[in-house]
Amino acid sequence: MAASTTAACYDAPEGVDVRGRYDPEFAAILTRDALAFVAGLQREFHGAVRYAMEQRRKAQRRYDAGELPRFDPATALVRDGDWACAPVPPAVADRTVEITGPATPRKMVINALNSGAKVFMADFEDALSPTWENLMHGQVNLRDAVAGTISFRDAARGREYRLNDQTAKLFVRPRGWHLPEAHILVDGEPAIGCLVDFGLYFFHNHAAFRAGQGAGFGPFFYLPKMEHSREARIWNGVFQRAEKAAGITPGSIRATVLVETLPAVFQMNEILHELRDHSAGLNCGRWDYIFSYVKTFRAHPDRLLPDRALVGMSQHFMRSYSHLLIHTCHRRGVHAMGGMAAQIPIKDDAAANEAALELVRKDKLREVRAGHDGTWAAHPGLIPAIREVFEGHLRGRPNQIGDAAAVGQLEGAGVGEEDLIQPPRGARTVDGLRLNTRVGVQYLAAWLAGSGSVPLYNLMEDAATAEISRVQNWQWLRHGAALDAGGVEMRATPELLARVVEEEMARVEAEVGRERFRQGRYAEAGRIFSRQCTAPELDDFLTLDAYNLIVAHHPGASPCKL
Repeated sequence: MAASTTAACYDAPEGVDVRGRYDPEFAAILTRDALAFVAGLQREFHGAVRYAMEQRRKAQRRYDAGELPRFDPATALVRDGDWACAPVPPAVADRTVEITGPATPRKMVINALNSGAKVFMADFEDALSPTWENLMHGQVNLRDAVAGTISFRDAARGREYRLNDQTAKLFVRPRGWHLPEAHILVDGEPAIGCLVDFGLYFFHNHAAFRAGQGAGFGPFFYLPKMEHSREARIWNGVFQRAEKAAGITPGSIRATVLVETLPAVFQMNEILHELRDHSAGLNCGRWDYIFSYVKTFRAHPDRLLPDRALVGMSQHFMRSYSHLLIHTCHRRGVHAMGGMAAQIPIKDDAAANEAALELVRKDKLREVRAGHDGTWAAHPGLIPAIREVFEGHLRGRPNQIGDAAAVGQLEGAGVGEEDLIQPPRGARTVDGLRLNTRVGVQYLAAWLAGSGSVPLYNLMEDAATAEISRVQNWQWLRHGAALDAGGVEMRATPELLARVVEEEMARVEAEVGRERFRQGRYAEAGRIFSRQCTAPELDDFLTLDAYNLIVAHHPGASPCKL
């Protein structure tokens, strides 16, 4: 308690202003040296990030004008060249099943590390609502997890949670380049969120990975939302600066890039080439990829998606994306990771639970047969079934990187530009509009209240599925899509959406209960979601638009006035 009474503020270096609530536990993360490290990253790379974000906007304007995403002729030599990424580190050769989840609460982190998965991806991005409390508790949790000291006592149950002798390897996903951190200012501007997430975690934990005494022993990361190799080049520069500052072997840091935007699928070789000394492969971030498909083609009425439940891996453009990713990764000697299984156990219905598990098994069998080296699960209850599928196919091998006969490896070689953008097929319905609205509003209400990973209708939803719901509604309304309403055709209009929102809000209130509905942020979420679905211009990200609603500044938190 001494720290809080003698200096209830953060000891920030020159030019850094911390405006989040002071807490002695957070102060152990936000040390003067750690903040100086983050500020150094911000000052060196903010210009390149700003340029990259402007290039994103310019590319979108070209797509809006009718241009289609293509492979870049200027980088043909990279795509055609005979080069490879750095060898796969033995510590992460086997990634057959990875579990994902937010970096807080503490018990969830412990359970994920103890889950039996090979990797736990601790998330500061789509599965975490970026409140100050969540971000700082997440950093505390991961520091203690890396040290092996993390524990939690559930007083209500009289249970103590600690790490098992064997735990999952820890990967960390910082936020995307586009998201700010409004609670930390550097030279008067909000810091770039991912540099805060990466910088604090790396500064406090890199030393624990030195036991490997060489390249590829970590720390390990997942990198989200990239659209172009220039963004990977920035990350590579960040890694090089961090390794040099820490005095660790170049190439120690390894990162898997989530290919979850349509433009990025045309840049996979280029992204790997930029990160070739730090690469741990690519991942099919398929839910965000669907979101990006809609956003990229928002002005193209000939590319309207069907109901989101119909946009699975059997769609040609999705299957082509998966196969090209496998071919690209294995050609360059790195992991090709599969997508998320979002199902959660259905405890009160054994038959429904088994049916859901069977869907998971089929999806994972498709992935491993195609050539994926591992996959994602949202819940520990899925891990035994997924491990059984992957391990049964791999038969003792840690991965399929050297398997030239895999389906994706063979078919991926023939994937062309048209395959990657082929319009999906399927019905568009009023029920689909209703489900989008119901899921989008409930997710946003939870996000505003501080939860970024939300169980809804037996699926674990994060920001990606809420984004699909939002942009699909917007696209249908923008182009007046014909929707089936039980055999009757209706046009998607603002008036129809207003009626759907009113009716679905009533349904949500009935499902969650009147008291919880009134105490929660459902009404606010409904207004935001409706506004975004009917906006003249599509906002890039739901969470970026709503971010200021969860920012809580505490003037005087820094610098210390002693």
